Amino acid sequence: MLSKEDNEVLTRVGPGTLMGDLIRQYWIPVTLIEELAKPDAPPMRMRLLGEDLILFRDSSGRVGLLEDHCSHRGASLFFGRNGENGLRCVYHGWKYDVEGNCVDMPNEPPETSFAEKIHHRSYPCVEYGGMIWTYMGPRSKPPELPKLEWALLPPERSSVSAEFIRECNWMQALEGDIDTSHLYFLHARLNPEGERAGGDGTYHEDRHPRLHIVDTPYGVVYGSERDEGPHDYYWRITQFLFPFHTFIPPGGREGLSGHIWVPLDDTHTMRWSVAWDPIAPLAQPARAAPGDFLPATSDPLSRWLRQENRDNDYMIDREVQRIKTFTGIPSIPLQDQAVTESMGAITDRTHEHLGTSDGMIARVRRRLIDSAKALRDDGVTPPGVDDPDVWAVRSASIILPRTVDWREGTREHLKAFTELAVATV
Repeated sequence: MLSKEDNEVLTRVGPGTLMGDLIRQYWIPVTLIEELAKPDAPPMRMRLLGEDLILFRDSSGRVGLLEDHCSHRGASLFFGRNGENGLRCVYHGWKYDVEGNCVDMPNEPPETSFAEKIHHRSYPCVEYGGMIWTYMGPRSKPPELPKLEWALLPPERSSVSAEFIRECNWMQALEGDIDTSHLYFLHARLNPEGERAGGDGTYHEDRHPRLHIVDTPYGVVYGSERDEGPHDYYWRITQFLFPFHTFIPPGGREGLSGHIWVPLDDTHTMRWSVAWDPIAPLAQPARAAPGDFLPATSDPLSRWLRQENRDNDYMIDREVQRIKTFTGIPSIPLQDQAVTESMGAITDRTHEHLGTSDGMIARVRRRLIDSAKALRDDGVTPPGVDDPDVWAVRSASIILPRTVDWREGTREHLKAFTELAVATV
C-alpha cells in the first residue's frame, strides 16, 4: 500500500504537481495526425495534464498548441478563425501564430507596440510515428524524441490507434499492463481447451507467476516465470518506459504491441495502442468501428468514449459469465476498463494489500514517486529524458530451459531495431 501523501504524488498531474512536473519533462502524444491533417482546419479542444488547450494546423502546415483562453480577455480560442498562418480570437481579433506570438492586434492603434509584448502560452509540437506530440516542460529547447521502434518503422510495419478514454486516474489504468497475474483470471475463458486452441494467451495452467524485476535506464522490466513442464519455464517479459509507455508480451500473434497511457487530467486517461512488426508488413490492426463510440462533441473528454460503459455495466452478460468467460464482459479492453474504473476515479491505495505478484506495480510506483521527488528536491533529470537511445527495447514471451537465466536467454530478443524475429509463444 501507499501512504496518502505518496498516492497524491502518484496521481495528481496538473500544473505545479510533482508528477505533473515529471511527465512534462517528456514528449507527450496529443492526437493522431489524421485528426488534424488539413491546413487551416477548424481548431480542436484538447485536455492534457489538466490543462485546457487548443490544437490547430496553420496555413503552412505547422501545428500549434495554445492555452485555451485568449491573453486579452480570456475568451476561448476554440471559436477562433484559423487562417493566414494564425489563429484569430473572434472577440477582438487578436491573432496568434503556432509559437504563441501575437502577430496582429487590430483593435489597438497601429502606432502602439503592445502586440510585441504579448506572448500567449504555447507548446511546441512535432509529428512522429503517425501522431502529433507536444513538449510541455520548462526547457526552451525540448529534448530529443525517444527512439521508439514502432514510431521509426515504415508505415506498413507499424500502426497507432485510439482505443478509448478511461474514466479513471492514469496509474490505475496503466497498472493493468504491468500486472501479469490478472491475465488468466480477468481475461480467461472457462473452457481451457478452447483457450489453448484460440492461441490468444489467455490460458496457462500455472496461474501464480514468480516475478523477476529489474530497474532499467528507461524504467522497469520484469520477467514473469511460470512452470512449463518439468524442464522449462514460460517467461512473459513486460516493459515499463517512463513516464507512461508499456510494451506487453506477444501471445500467439505476430508482431509486438503496447500502450501509451496519457493523463488528460486526474480522472481521465487516454489509451493509445501501438503495434509493430520489425521484420514484416503488419496485418491491418483491428480498430473499433465508429458505432462502438458514443457521439463526440467538441468537448475533448467526449471523444473516444465507448458505448459500453459503467452506465450499462460494460454490457456484462451473466449467462456468458456462467458458461463461457470469467467475466461475461465482451472484450479484453472492456474487461480491463470495467475493473479499473470500478476502483473509483482515483483509487485509495492506503487500503490495498499487495502480494508478491504485485511486485512490478509496487516497483513502478516507487520509481515514479522517487523520480518526481528527486526532480523537485535536487533537479535530477528523470530517466531517459536526455538519452533517446535507451528506449530501443521490445517485450517477449518465450519458453526457456530452467537452467537458462531469463535475462541472458532474452537479451537479444529484447533489443529493438534488429532483424531478429520476435520471441513469441
